Parts: sequence; C-alpha cells; structure tokens
Amino acid sequence: MFELLSKDPSSRARLGRLTTAHGVVETPVFMPVGTQASVKALDNRELLEMGTQILLGNTYHLSIRPGMEIISQAGGLHRFMNWNGPILTDSGGFQVFSLGKIRKIKEHGVEFRSHLDGSPIFLGPKESMEIQRILGSDIAMVFDECPPHTASRDEVARAVKRTLRWAAECKSQPRAPGQLVFGIVQGTHHPDLRQKCAEELIAMDFDGYAIGGVSVGEPEPEMMHAVEISEPHLPENKARYAMGLGTPAQLVELVARGVDMFDCVLPTRVARNGTAFTSRGTFAIKGGAVKADFGPIEEGCTCFACRNHTRAYIRHLLNVNEILGLRLVSIHNSHFFLKVMQDVRDHLKAGTFAAFRSEFIGRYVPTEKVRAARAAHVPRKPTVPSTASTSAEPSAE
Repeated sequence: MFELLSKDPSSRARLGRLTTAHGVVETPVFMPVGTQASVKALDNRELLEMGTQILLGNTYHLSIRPGMEIISQAGGLHRFMNWNGPILTDSGGFQVFSLGKIRKIKEHGVEFRSHLDGSPIFLGPKESMEIQRILGSDIAMVFDECPPHTASRDEVARAVKRTLRWAAECKSQPRAPGQLVFGIVQGTHHPDLRQKCAEELIAMDFDGYAIGGVSVGEPEPEMMHAVEISEPHLPENKARYAMGLGTPAQLVELVARGVDMFDCVLPTRVARNGTAFTSRGTFAIKGGAVKADFGPIEEGCTCFACRNHTRAYIRHLLNVNEILGLRLVSIHNSHFFLKVMQDVRDHLKAGTFAAFRSEFIGRYVPTEKVRAARAAHVPRKPTVPSTASTSAEPSAE
C-alpha cells in the first residue's frame, strides 16, 4: 500500500510511504541492485549501516543460478540471502530482450537460450510470476516487452499491445503472501502510446506502476521526456518507479518530475573502475592527482571509507588490484546515492526541496566516463556465440 504524505509546491515531487510485507519504505527511495542475491562487493551489514531500505533482485539470473529448487528449499530469497527488509524483483523481461536477435517472441512469452550452457528456456508472464512467487519478493514486476528507443512507431505499438496482454496474464497468476505487483508503462517517446499503456494498466488496478523503456541508450533529454509524458497518467495514490535510473543529478530531477522509486547499477559498476561519486560530480581515484592526497574521497562524508581511509590509500589499493580498493569505493558510492535520497526526503519534509534541487544540480558535473558506464547498461547487440548452443549474456550488473 502506498500513502502520499505531501507534495512539493515547486515541482511534482512527492513524499510518500510504501508498506510491504517486510517493512515500510520511505519514498523517494533508491534501491541498490542485487542481481545475484548480492549487491556487488557489499555485505548486508554495510547496506543496513548506510540506510538501505529495499533491494532489487533479478528474476532471470536467479532462476538460472542457483535455481528455484535451491531458493525454495532455503525458504525464499529473503532467507537465502539473509535480508530481512523489502525486496523488489524485476520480471526478467529486460534481460531477455537485451538478447536482441537471439530469442523468438511467442504469444505467451519468449524462447531463448541460457547464456551459461545454451539450454533452451521459455520465459513469459506465467513463468516470470511463478519464479517471483517462489522468490517471495515484496514487489514483483510484470513481464513486459521493452523495445529499443530506435524502434519504429509500428514496432513500439506492437510492443505496447503485447505488454498489456502480458500484464493481464501476470495479474491473474498466483503470488506470494503479501506480494505486491507493479505494472510497467512502455511506449518509448510516443505520448499517445504511453498514455494508452498507462490507462489500460491502471484499469487492471496494479499495486504500483513503473515507467519502463528508459535509460536504454537514448539521450538524456529523450529519457526525461519519456518520464514526463508517462507520469501525468499515473494515479497519485500508487507508487511510481523509474526503472534503471540514474546518475545522482538525474535522480533529483526525476524526483522533481513525480517519480518515487529508482534503481541503478552505477554506484558499484563504476566503483570497479575506480570512479567515485561526490556532490560535485565524479572523479577517477586511480589518477596520479591523488597519489599523495591524504583526505577522504569527499570531505564531510560519513561513510566507512571516508571515515577511515584516504584517497591516496584507496588509489594505491586500486592500482595494485587489491579487492579492498573496489570495496571501499563501492561503499562510498552506494552510501552517496542513498544519502542523496535521504537529503531529498528531508528537504521535502522541510519544504526546501526547490533550493536543494537548484544547489545540487548547479554544482554537480557528471563525467564522460559515468555517461559511458550508463550507456553500457543498455540492451547490448549480441555477439555471435562460439558454439551454436550458447547465447550472449543478457544485460546485468
């Protein structure tokens, strides 16, 4: 259940509260991505210490490894990974459609091959919802078709029609006790298709609604436009989720456009390349400029890495390929994203969001490296496998 607590008078930003089977989530909220039942390089204690409210798990990858038999024997995903808070699971649709031509779309789902051993797999609304039922996630996403942003209008219209048919199938499937189900609005940059998709999903009465088909390789203005033409058609009394977004500045701007929930792989993905997020943008810790810099990654940051280690030390760890280096940057980056959302909530409560938004966006300068990493999260053109039985690996953290 979602409760709208207040609205910002200067924008479409909202303060809310989402109640799930495993706890209450204060919104706007950022969800760290735990593709394989683990947020890359972080443990649950660290996630809790930095204020994580809810995690995201990946239906496709978990169904492949360790498989539903193991997770069922463990008592569900929460017990398997020993996480007692809320979990949202995606449907697997994004991963399946990232396989490009190495899949066949059928009336009730998609045929493709495992990226591990080439074994045939069929995934559709019924299969996706059954996997998510066994996982026992607090929020399950419907199985949808995510067309590329370069798709023709006819292709997008067909994807919207299929998404709506599959959403109805998902709605009729059994679910875990207390499990919420969110519909996904598709339609790329076409206002009428976005409106049609949103209105028909709302008629199905889902527990929340996601804006899909964003952050799939399109320019940032087009991404913002897709959100802007979707959000007005979504009900105020249900949570709104922008899937796979974004940089810190994008999160603040999307909150201002009425979005409540976000997930993104950037915090840990770019950390593995030695890139750190700060309130003024990003920088490469591996660079020689910080070789003798004995300050923290960011002055005033209260994360474990900044409280205990210097830029010079972390740079050294990264350059000698010590695992601790990427862990420390992952801790800082994840803490930073969560702190931005905490600041957003605090300023919405205080009625000072407009000033915060202006100041934050004014000083934040993203780098080309982060833009490139964001682009790397889009559905990739598959490579020809070395054997006929093996497919390209679908997009994942």
